[in-house]
Amino acid sequence: MNRTGRGTGPGNDAATGRALAEELLDGRAAAVPAPGAGPDVWLAFAEQVRSRAHGGRRLPVPAPPALRLCHPRGWIREAALAEPGAPVELVAVLTTDWAAPVRDRARALMEDTLRAHPEATLRAVTPLALRLGRRSRGDWILERFEDALRRQAAAATPWWHLPGPSTAPGGTTAPGSATTADGAAAPGGATARVLAALLDCPDRQARQFAVRLALAGPGRADALECARRAAAESDPATAALWTDAALAGPGSEGGAVIDVLIGARFPAVRAAGVTALRRAGRAAEGVSHLADRSGLVRACARWLVGQDGGDAHGHYRWLVRDPAGPSPYAVAGLAECGRSEDTDLLRGLVAHPVGPVRAAALAGLRRREAVVEDSVLLALLDDPAPSVAREASLGLLPAVRRLDPSYLAERLDVRGPLHVRRATFRLLRARGGIHALRAAVALIDDWHPRTRTTARAAVCACQWQPAQFDGEADTAELAALLKRSAKLFDDYGLGLRRSRLGLKT
Repeated sequence: MNRTGRGTGPGNDAATGRALAEELLDGRAAAVPAPGAGPDVWLAFAEQVRSRAHGGRRLPVPAPPALRLCHPRGWIREAALAEPGAPVELVAVLTTDWAAPVRDRARALMEDTLRAHPEATLRAVTPLALRLGRRSRGDWILERFEDALRRQAAAATPWWHLPGPSTAPGGTTAPGSATTADGAAAPGGATARVLAALLDCPDRQARQFAVRLALAGPGRADALECARRAAAESDPATAALWTDAALAGPGSEGGAVIDVLIGARFPAVRAAGVTALRRAGRAAEGVSHLADRSGLVRACARWLVGQDGGDAHGHYRWLVRDPAGPSPYAVAGLAECGRSEDTDLLRGLVAHPVGPVRAAALAGLRRREAVVEDSVLLALLDDPAPSVAREASLGLLPAVRRLDPSYLAERLDVRGPLHVRRATFRLLRARGGIHALRAAVALIDDWHPRTRTTARAAVCACQWQPAQFDGEADTAELAALLKRSAKLFDDYGLGLRRSRLGLKT
C-alpha cells in the first residue's frame, strides 16, 4: 500500500496549519493549505486565523476568502460563504459553526458540493468530517458523509466484494476493476474509487471508517485481500478489523491467508494467524513460532503445540541448547514456561557472548524471582550491551538500599556510555534522598535529551527541605546544588527554595 506522507503526526500537522495561517495573515503567502493536507492542518489553520483576528490583528486588504471564512465575526463568515472559490474543507468546518445562519448556509453549500462533485468531495473531506463529528454540532456532517457513502456502496458492488477480477483486452486481468458476476462492468465505479482511496488514506481514523464501511457492504470480503491489508497496515486497530475479516471470509482456511497473517508486522495479527493453524489442520507448524519476537505469539504457539500433543517446554530447552546459539526469544519463551528446573540453565546464559541472550536470561531470572548475586548484577551495569545494563538495573531495584551509592555515582560521568549512565540514574532515583538529588543535578546538562529532561524534572520536583534528607546532607551542600540548578527556576521559585533552606533571598 502506498501511504506517502504517513507519520507526520497530528502535532506536526497542527503546527503546519498554524504556520500557514500566520503566513497568510502576514501577507507572505497567497494560498491556503495545499490539496491533500491532513484534517489537523485545516482545523489548526481555521483556529489560528480566528484566534489571531479575535485578538485584534488586522487582516490583509483585500483579505483572501480563507481568512474571511475563519473571521471571528459571524456576518463576515456568512458573506464569505456566498463567494466562489471557498475551500471545501473550510466549508466543512463551518457546518459546525456556533452561529446558526453560518452553519445553515455552510450545510446547504456542502449539500450542493456533494451532489455536484461526490467523488472528489468524499475523498477530500471524509477525514475532516470524522474529526468534526466529535464536536457538539458535528452530527450533521458525519451522518451526511456516512449516508452518502453507504447509499453509493449499496448501489454498486465494490471491488473487494467481487467473486473475481475482470478481464482486460488480451485476456489479462485488470487489477482493481469492478465487475458484476457475469463479467460485465459494474456500475458505481466511482464508489469503488472513493472507498479504495479512503482505505489507503494517510489518516488513521479515515482508514478505520472506510474499513468498517467496506466490510459492512454487500457480498463477502475476499479473505486473502483482507489478510494482505492486515499485514501491511500500520495502525493496530485497523489491522485488527482486517484480520477478523480475513479469518471470517470464504477461503480463510487456505494456506495463503494464514501465511500472510503470520508474516504480518503486528503481534496480534501474527498471533491470530498462528492460532488459525489449528483450524487449518496445520498445528504441527506451531513449533516454528515458539521463538517469535512477541510474547503474545509465543503464548499462542505454545497453546497450539499443546493442542497437537507436543511438548513446548522440551522444545524450548532444545532451542536454548542449540550449538549454533540460542535466540533471545527462545530464552524468553523458556522463562515464560515457568519451570523451576530451568533456573540453572538461565543462570548459565547470563555469561553468554551475545548481549540480547544475556539480557533475555536476566529478564527470565527476574520473571522467576530467582536470586542473582548483587555483585553479578553490579558488574553487568557496565556491560557493553544496553539491554543487559537495563535488565541488571531492574534486577537491582529491590536491593537498591544496600548498594554503595558512591559506586553508582562514579558511573554518571557524561563521558561514559549513555546506557550505563541511564541504568545508574534509575537506581539512584529509586534510592531517593540526597543521592538522587546529586545524580539529578549532575545530569541537568546531559547531552541526551531524555536523560536531561528526566534529571531536570527530578530537580524541580524536589522540595528542598533540609528535613527530607534526614541528616544525609547539610545546608551548605544543598545550597551548592541549588546554585548549580538555579537556571531551572524562575525568580519566585528560586527564592522559595532558598527560603526553605534558610538562605537570604
